[in-house]
Amino acid sequence: MKNISVAHSPDADDIFMYYAIKFGWVDIKDAKFENIADDIETLNQATLKGVYDICAISFALYPFVKDDYALLKTAVSFGEGYGPKLIKKKGVKLKRNFKVALSGEFTTNALIFKISYPEARIIYMNFLDIEQAVIDGKVDAGVLIHESILTYNNELEVEAEVWDLWQNLCEDKTLPLPLGGMCLRRSIPLIDAIKYENVLIKAVDVANKNRKTLAPMLLEKGLIRVDAPTLDKYLDLYANDNSVNLSPIQYKAINKLFELGYKHGFYQNLIKAEEFLIPSEYEELRNS
Repeated sequence: MKNISVAHSPDADDIFMYYAIKFGWVDIKDAKFENIADDIETLNQATLKGVYDICAISFALYPFVKDDYALLKTAVSFGEGYGPKLIKKKGVKLKRNFKVALSGEFTTNALIFKISYPEARIIYMNFLDIEQAVIDGKVDAGVLIHESILTYNNELEVEAEVWDLWQNLCEDKTLPLPLGGMCLRRSIPLIDAIKYENVLIKAVDVANKNRKTLAPMLLEKGLIRVDAPTLDKYLDLYANDNSVNLSPIQYKAINKLFELGYKHGFYQNLIKAEEFLIPSEYEELRNS
């Protein structure tokens, strides 16, 4: 029995998409998944160090780890008309070099923010601390992610939507905002890698199809930070039919993100997501 480490963030959509495995609704043969929950930037940094076998990451990180990790086709989160929010205290006018708190150097929202606000003074902190840092005046503004985009304090207001910043950077206004996905260590044998990806695809699909059963179970066990109505709204945004398997327009959006990062000097090479997937067709060829 192989022990495979699977790291995901503690936010509602990641927990929701993984826990069909934890609850035994999806079977894994000859392997045991051991899950770890941590904030997304900690997971990004861990992936840079090669800590986990399978890990949730920000899409903006992927070009830095492409040689060691394959990009998975499932458990993805995109924004479509919504996403992280740049917030400030109500009535405050931000200077060009305003001090801002971001949730991590390698997050997608950080990449889009840095392209859009090149003069801002950035500090990084855990995403759970950003809202209070703005309220306390430690920073002028902050970018909220995860459930915080729905529950932030009424002393605050939105300066800009990261969705709008994304739209401003894209010629194609139909592209969704690529936020996060998962990757798998390349040293894992190909047959096993295909199997693990298929298990994760099935887990996301089962969770999505059984949302009315799974969501209350997660709330009852205290695994989710928000109440039932907020969870329902949040899953509508980030854990839905579009999370199960990457679509052509989602590939196009990820590639646009990589192109923007390359164009603005954040990446050394221009890559395309489709070239870094697990070649799942190998299993069909092997069995034909």
